[in-house]
Amino acid sequence: MRIGVSTPVVVQVPGVAAEWEREAGIDELRSIAQTADALGFDYLTCSEHVAVPAADAAARGAVYWDPLATFGFLAASTSRIRLATSVIVLGYHHPLEIAKRYGTLDRVSGGRLTLGVGVGSLAAEFELLGAEFDDRGRRADDALRALRTSLSTNRPAYDGEFYRYDSVVVEPCAVQPRVPIWVGGRTRRSLRRAVELADGWMPFGLRGEALAEMLSAVDVPPGFDIVLPVGPLDPTAHPEEAARRLRELDEMGATAVTCTLAATSAGHYCDQLEALNVITGALWSHM
Repeated sequence: MRIGVSTPVVVQVPGVAAEWEREAGIDELRSIAQTADALGFDYLTCSEHVAVPAADAAARGAVYWDPLATFGFLAASTSRIRLATSVIVLGYHHPLEIAKRYGTLDRVSGGRLTLGVGVGSLAAEFELLGAEFDDRGRRADDALRALRTSLSTNRPAYDGEFYRYDSVVVEPCAVQPRVPIWVGGRTRRSLRRAVELADGWMPFGLRGEALAEMLSAVDVPPGFDIVLPVGPLDPTAHPEEAARRLRELDEMGATAVTCTLAATSAGHYCDQLEALNVITGALWSHM
């Protein structure tokens, strides 16, 4: 089971983000990313909202660093840790736009992109951006098919329900022969979409029983990732609790876990990463 980091600072949801994150900037973010990289954590995350309507900001938060710019900087500041969008909203972009921008990120990072995608749920943001909301699920399915054929080639071609193109050049493109695509969501449809069209599923807001029921209803292909969230963990103050929660996720079938860590500063966050690394090392040595 791989361990990823729900990157602090870059997304600040009320009631979840810590007070220190409000004043933190790129220096703190770089320090945390480099610590996670050096310790061997598998991936960092960054989410997308383009412009959150003011009426929704109290619940969803207003701070969302752009994942492409953020990961471009972190790619130059790290050497091995993967960069996982969690998630970008498919309906906000043409598939070729994603292929070009994130294919370039894959190239400059040396093949470290994991493309997490979602259908989106904030209708007001769709309207603001001129994106179609009502049929976003069908459009997302078509976009996923287009992305699978387009991410790792500089001569993409696709003929689908909503997206059609050929005789185009997209250079540079991704260097990974198959960029891992994870689908976020909390519905049976999102799981179906992930199993049929992607390489992993990132559920959120679901309890263990509901997760187990949903997963038992599908045939999960070999190599398919189940990416589960956990946190906030406090591995320094409560290592046994952190270990217990990670064991539970492993028993549920998680192949990767995205950890949120409790911290009071960037320095404390790095200390928490070091403590979590000790815990995971001990766990896996006994499994």
